[in-house]
Amino acid sequence: MKYDQIKELSDEKFRRLTGVKRSTFYKMVEILTSADQRKKSRGGRKNKLSIENQLLMALEYLREYRTYFHIGQSYGISESSAYKAIKWIEDTLIKRPDFALSGRKALLKSDNEYEVICIDVAESPIERPKKNKNIFTQARKRDTR
Repeated sequence: MKYDQIKELSDEKFRRLTGVKRSTFYKMVEILTSADQRKKSRGGRKNKLSIENQLLMALEYLREYRTYFHIGQSYGISESSAYKAIKWIEDTLIKRPDFALSGRKALLKSDNEYEVICIDVAESPIERPKKNKNIFTQARKRDTR
């Protein structure tokens, strides 16, 4: 689905389709637009897809894990262009503190206590039919004639 088709959906359906709220989507678009302007300030080719469609493509990839080939065909671009666009969007959004995940050290510093339960599962043998030598030797005797 292209952005022109989904922008008229209700907030609930928009969230169900993209996986993010509409306000979060627009915040992502603002970040990506400013990053794209910085990237293109020295010149460069205009993107075939708008920022909204590129972001929608990346969210579709992250939500459904479709192949780059299928996503590229849906949006009318090549597989490599789909990969480059999605990778750029992921890298750009991760650099921003709004969308960065806290690291392991932040979890260790938190006041939450975690309880871990380990379950040891005993091995059970696999039931297989017993091998019978008579079956194999009879087949060999027939083939040697």
